[in-house]
Amino acid sequence: MNNDTIFALSSAPGKSGVAVIRISGDDLSKLFKQIINKKKFDSRHAYFTNLRDDNDDLIDQCIAIYFNAPNSFTGEDIIEIHSHGAPAVINKIFEFLRKNGCRIANRGEFSKRAFYNNKMDLTDVDGLIALLNAQTDKQRQNALKSLTGHDSIIYNSWREQMIEISAYGAAILDYADDELPKNIDKKIITKTKKLLEEIKTSLSNSRATRAIQNGFNIVLIGKTNVGKSSIFNKLVGSNRAIVSDIAGTTRDVVSAQIDIDGYLVNLADTAGIRKSKNAIEKIGIERTHEETKNADLILYVYNELPKEIKTDGITIINKSDLIKNKNNRHVIYTSVKTGAGFDKLLKTIKEKMHELMDGNEAKISVNERTHELLTQTIKELEHAINKYDGNYDIFAEHVRRAADSIGKILGIITTNEIADMTFSRLCLGK
Repeated sequence: MNNDTIFALSSAPGKSGVAVIRISGDDLSKLFKQIINKKKFDSRHAYFTNLRDDNDDLIDQCIAIYFNAPNSFTGEDIIEIHSHGAPAVINKIFEFLRKNGCRIANRGEFSKRAFYNNKMDLTDVDGLIALLNAQTDKQRQNALKSLTGHDSIIYNSWREQMIEISAYGAAILDYADDELPKNIDKKIITKTKKLLEEIKTSLSNSRATRAIQNGFNIVLIGKTNVGKSSIFNKLVGSNRAIVSDIAGTTRDVVSAQIDIDGYLVNLADTAGIRKSKNAIEKIGIERTHEETKNADLILYVYNELPKEIKTDGITIINKSDLIKNKNNRHVIYTSVKTGAGFDKLLKTIKEKMHELMDGNEAKISVNERTHELLTQTIKELEHAINKYDGNYDIFAEHVRRAADSIGKILGIITTNEIADMTFSRLCLGK
């Protein structure tokens, strides 16, 4: 890692009332004195300053704050400049910084420096990425758990247990029985099995966490012309899907994201299911089946009571203003024309979501990177238990490899490629 002085806009790009520009480097005291036009300053003190360029022309009236290393986000000296958020002002400050030996930061470079200066581990970075992308309150809550070290504590505990188990496994062959804890061979096998089940449970429960991070998938399916698109538009609150009396109007998946009870919901309207010779409509129907496979909740839409009511989703009888008998308590009767039934439908959707989500969230946040490494961890622990056949060297080696996989999650044992891929997902000022 180089020691260039870097800078970036940490607030949102575009015109704003206030912009925050962050600068990080080894020793920024000289630059800060130039910014505030003072010979002495205190760390973590806000200074109002008339920031001037090398020709003594006024750039902007700003607030500047200095954070001494190592007590900063990156572990290096950091300067924050709070300026007016006009693009012209920001560009002029950038020009000033370039002329004073600074360069624009690469994506995620601030967090990368924090990682290499032991201010964050990779699970903290994952949490920061999730927080910056959070659209709903549940996503915010989930991301903050990772960012504030919740996941790190669990991963470190697992890794420390694996290191201890591996060490005892290797020691069994090198030390006499009376030099080791009593029944240590049985104890480490039992402990490994318990650890394996704990990690498996966390990974199996990651579906709920995935739904929080990426959105809860709700799919509308049914035959043509039963009113799926009308229900979709009613739930979304806008005319996203084409509504027509002509059967087969929807020929592709139409989707929208909405917030229900703090959860991000990916709502999908699909092509009506029927036999069709139209090539485009047939593709749409195939995509309907694909959406159904990935759904967390299915809304089955009919315009009359079906012979069999599905139990794996919510059954909706639409166009209920045309139906006289509405006595079946296992279905929800809706009418887009009158608005009837939609309060009950939304309430039932919320209940189903909470039934699937509440209490089922994994102990840890699992993304694509951590899912792969946890899967590898499980594989190595299973090999340790099933393949050692009394050879504790083999047992210890597999447990050590499992510990290495957890280490990669934390960034304790990592490659530059793993770290670079993680940091590149961050914005410039992070």
